[in-house]
Amino acid sequence: MNREKILVIDFGGQYNQLVARRVRECSVYCEIYSYKTDLEKIKAMAPQGIILTGGPDSCYAEGAASCSRELFDMGIPVLGLCYGAQLMMHVLGGRVTKAPVREYGKIEVDVDRSSRLFGNVSEKTVCWMSHNDYIEKTAPGFRVIGRTADCPAAAAEWEEKQLYAVQFHPEVLHTQEGTKIIHNFLYEICRCQGTWKMDAFAENSIEAIREKVGSGKVLCALSGGVDSSVAAVMLSKAVGEQLTCVFVDHGLLRKDEGDQVEEVFGPNGPYNLNFIRVNAQERFYERLKGVEEPEQKRKIIGEEFIRVFEEEAKKIGAVDFLVQGTIYPDVVESGLGGESAVIKSHHNVGGLPDYVDFKEIIEPLRNLFKDEVRRVGLELGIPEKLVYRQPFPGPGLGIRIIGEVTPEKVMMVQEADAIYREEIARAGLDRKIGQYFAALTNMRSVGVMGDERTYDYAVALRAVNTIDFMTAETAEIPWDVLGKVASRIVNEVRNVNRVFYDISQKPPATIEFE
Repeated sequence: MNREKILVIDFGGQYNQLVARRVRECSVYCEIYSYKTDLEKIKAMAPQGIILTGGPDSCYAEGAASCSRELFDMGIPVLGLCYGAQLMMHVLGGRVTKAPVREYGKIEVDVDRSSRLFGNVSEKTVCWMSHNDYIEKTAPGFRVIGRTADCPAAAAEWEEKQLYAVQFHPEVLHTQEGTKIIHNFLYEICRCQGTWKMDAFAENSIEAIREKVGSGKVLCALSGGVDSSVAAVMLSKAVGEQLTCVFVDHGLLRKDEGDQVEEVFGPNGPYNLNFIRVNAQERFYERLKGVEEPEQKRKIIGEEFIRVFEEEAKKIGAVDFLVQGTIYPDVVESGLGGESAVIKSHHNVGGLPDYVDFKEIIEPLRNLFKDEVRRVGLELGIPEKLVYRQPFPGPGLGIRIIGEVTPEKVMMVQEADAIYREEIARAGLDRKIGQYFAALTNMRSVGVMGDERTYDYAVALRAVNTIDFMTAETAEIPWDVLGKVASRIVNEVRNVNRVFYDISQKPPATIEFE
């Protein structure tokens, strides 16, 4: 089928899929390829346009990710973002050097609105910068169309050859008019028609799964969270009785969550998922004893998950496929999203052990972001209260407890988190905040309770607003709500005498508190 296509060429940036997502939001189909992809293959795909992503290298350094000059001579519009912009200049004869002043965060950019790239963008627009190098001299043929106080060539174009370079990241929500800029590239420069829709994703995925599985048996790792729930219902619709869902209660869930999951997905629930609950709390606590490093905790929890699944599979008989609710932020942060670097292992991605006793792993949501997964869930008929449930990481409270995990610490963070969620809901903020939770720090400090000295733990509260979970901003919770939460936690949770509110953004922080 002929359809317009944009290629995203990945140079190792953390936002590679986010670029593709922004293109999809503009109703244009796109695919991501490594910068190592053969140029002849790119030509054969005849894309409407090409977008070069950011990356961690210095384009002038030996061994840096690169591309050939011919990429810019094909007559196809190219938009370079951050590293992609620097590489474009470097390859075409400009000069890129270490910046005298590093730009990071929200920076005001003066743009030339006579450029088709900035036609409907404000003359002064706030953009997200993240670079140590800068374009000291543009390549021959280019003119500067954007600048900042410290970056004389924040954007440049060679209009005749349809080559555009921007030093910032329009794909990130922190760039206030980023979607306009991407839309301008797609429609004003690439002349896309916008014919692609995601509405049929669930239907197409179910059909593809049915064809892949055939008569095989399927085991689904069901955590009860949004991602695994959507994956489980999708598989149930695809293969029916061939599916068995295993829910592992590793003792690191939120308060009463194990029983809630069983109530919804178990034999008395509305779904026929061949549900099995495995209570493995003590097994996980024993493996985590004495372990403090968060990456090591993730890997231990991930390996133990797989071992439990293998044991359950042997009880069931021959199982051909393992299904997991992996979504794209899991993939990219685990370093498996094209050329991206590892930020942290996820139990269902980078945390998998080398040996897994299944023919193949099916991850139907692997290329979607959280809000897209929720849209698919609604399309599948899953109730809103499940679809909009608060996100919860696979390793659970194991990564919301700083330092060693013990049953006592688990109980402390469970109680604190339950109080926090209860008060947020009572204030009518539960659907207005992207993600919120309590974490237990490893810090102990002196306090006074009932005229007596205490030496107890501090709980950290986290709340962020985000659409794609690749970037996030701190949610502004009213002080009276935070005060009530803090008061209740200190009074009702044993061994806690202090409460913090984390106001870090992502980046540089992650959403989880580990």
